[in-house]
Amino acid sequence: MATTLFPQWRSAAQVWRRNSLVWRRLLGPSLVINFGEPFLYLLGLGYGLGLFIGNMMDMPYLTFLASGVLASSAMNTASFEAMFSVYTRMVPQRTYEAILATPVEIQDVLAGEMFWCATKCLINGTAILIVATLLGAVHDWHALFAIPVIFLTGLCFAGPAMIMTARAQGYDFFNYYVTLLLTPMFILSGVFYPVSSLPPALQVLVQWLPLSHAVDLLRPLVSGQPLSDVALHLVVLASYALVGYVIAVRLVRRRLLV
Repeated sequence: MATTLFPQWRSAAQVWRRNSLVWRRLLGPSLVINFGEPFLYLLGLGYGLGLFIGNMMDMPYLTFLASGVLASSAMNTASFEAMFSVYTRMVPQRTYEAILATPVEIQDVLAGEMFWCATKCLINGTAILIVATLLGAVHDWHALFAIPVIFLTGLCFAGPAMIMTARAQGYDFFNYYVTLLLTPMFILSGVFYPVSSLPPALQVLVQWLPLSHAVDLLRPLVSGQPLSDVALHLVVLASYALVGYVIAVRLVRRRLLV
């Protein structure tokens, strides 16, 4: 068995295709959730709180919130897919055992899984963009550039989540990751209010969190404001994805093959 970390992209694409065919059976309910949930967020919080808040960071609060929801939804979609769905395929369903009986290897499977997680983020993010546009939260065509950023954000959060999956002994294990990492990021990373309103020590901490970099990329694209520190944000997101993938491959290989 090869120990390389580099996937065979054709094999990874087959894993991606397998997941997409399974997902198509749940296409209807999934699309309802993708459109319905952001609609409730933006309508309830964007319009409701927006009436009291007005503008925030030189943009309507509805626009401010829409960009934050884009980033946080990508985080949640990728993380939950890479934890609960990947764990289900790896352990209870033992799908990986069947796949690994073919010439496909661990690194191919996890690469396919990561790209599937990012694809689900893309579907979800596109739905949010459409809803936000219909509600008047998007004012600039540059919001289309948010689509590849959403995909990269999905890769960013899929990698670390798969590390958790490789170590998990049951579904309850994921509660630690959700409670100790995802929830603080959701609250502190600028989804609902500017990071600059936090105490200075927390502002420094938040700069190490990938969600804050996703928000800082997506918010200017949605609002039509100038981008800043683009290279830094992209490097941080890509680094989390790459490091997460490398560690996950090693851990899953050790779990399944040793």
